[in-house]
Amino acid sequence: MTTDDRWNAVITWLDEPLRRASSGPLAGRTLLVKDLIDTAGVRTTYGSRVYADHVPERSAPVVERVLDAGAVIVGKANLVEFAWGVMGTNPWYGTVHNPVRPGLTTGGSSSGNAAAIAGGLCDLGIGTDTGCSVRLPAAACDIVGLKTRLGAVPVDGVYPLCPSFDTVGPMGRSVEDVAALWSVLCGRARPEPLLRGLTVGLLRAPPSLADGREVETSDAVDEWAGRFEELGARVVEAAIPPPPASPWPVFDHEAARSHAATFPSRADEYGDPIRAKLDAAQRVSPDDVHDGYRALLAWRQLVPEVDLYASPCVAIDWPAEDVDEREVRLPLSSFLRWVNLLGWAGLAIGNLHLVAPHDETVLAAGLAWERG
Repeated sequence: MTTDDRWNAVITWLDEPLRRASSGPLAGRTLLVKDLIDTAGVRTTYGSRVYADHVPERSAPVVERVLDAGAVIVGKANLVEFAWGVMGTNPWYGTVHNPVRPGLTTGGSSSGNAAAIAGGLCDLGIGTDTGCSVRLPAAACDIVGLKTRLGAVPVDGVYPLCPSFDTVGPMGRSVEDVAALWSVLCGRARPEPLLRGLTVGLLRAPPSLADGREVETSDAVDEWAGRFEELGARVVEAAIPPPPASPWPVFDHEAARSHAATFPSRADEYGDPIRAKLDAAQRVSPDDVHDGYRALLAWRQLVPEVDLYASPCVAIDWPAEDVDEREVRLPLSSFLRWVNLLGWAGLAIGNLHLVAPHDETVLAAGLAWERG
């Protein structure tokens, strides 16, 4: 297959797209699989030099499911190396360019999926989200992306970053498209649109993550509050309480464990950004990891006070595509990453972020929002 990929969105285009069924809920829809997800017989690099020539023998279950549902897989999408980063840059496969905000970041790490969908190169994408990686690129490229509830979609055959936070999620141009793909990925019925009667909590700040960092704030929710009310929801101010201790040592501990077979033994084959992160992850203390797991388990008992939270995905100006990630990583993702720590669902509709404990809630609200 040949295409004009002016956005460098794809690592591998397939000369012969993968197709299995001529009918089904995704019949004929073209789809890109993030190159973190195994596809049998197709090079799957994980965005790395280490696995540049890796060809899996088996496909991940999510790939099998979309093929059974009639989707046509046209290639493997570009991504941040090993999916650990918030910018659409990769030292081995190049920067993904934003079709709707030229010169500005696509966000990461499912950057190729978002750019390809926004640029009309495919209909749908399967991405992954460990800290923001479906929703941030969706917001940056003005498409739709769902971070699924932890455990809702199988992650077998997906290169792990942090198993306590890793999720697979659908991406598309509309909530309708994302809901259809979600139904196939998780094997559950697509929800009916629903906002009327729900209580929507407006978040003007993300929760502090007990790491001593002052969080960003935003009044962007004001532009959406009136429409929620027009659609029958009750709108209130809301806040999420912080965890009892910082969960971040868990992230570092699990990332180090995921790469133990190749890092530090093959550190020279890693790009500078992820090498620095993994170097730091080697030094996390066991006591901090223990406290982090305890804090995480305690925080995941949180019962929300509203049916649905609404916030912006991003509260800062979109940075240039070549900005040093260290300058923007935390402020760019602060309204997103807390959702992974709780294990909840988050739906990005452009920069609108809908959050609830379950996929069905955010999808139903998103469908109602889209249909009006």
